[in-house]
Amino acid sequence: QVQLVESGGGLVQPGGSLRLSCAASGFIFSSHWMHWVRQAPGKGLEWVSVINPGGKTTDYVNSVRGRFTINRDNAKNMLYLQMNSLKPEDTAVYYCVRHWALWGQGTQVTVSL
Repeated sequence: QVQLVESGGGLVQPGGSLRLSCAASGFIFSSHWMHWVRQAPGKGLEWVSVINPGGKTTDYVNSVRGRFTINRDNAKNMLYLQMNSLKPEDTAVYYCVRHWALWGQGTQVTVSL
């Protein structure tokens, strides 16, 4: 069926790294802009990053620029978010989103000592 399934979240210490993955199925993945969106505890949704269908155009919210990298593998129907130099304020549930009609279930990222 049509779905997005995130994985790769977990508990990491400040300064550490995680790589989130999103497996897409049931639609033509390579035709769609894809986003990562996060929601911190007690806060609203925050857009994090976007990538175009071909993977050549990306953008980031200022707070993660230079630390996070979005990329995709259209042959595998996969979206990724490499997160480096993680900070406690990066703690959130991270969602993979197909522009803007389809959301995954989210994966929890916790940055703490």
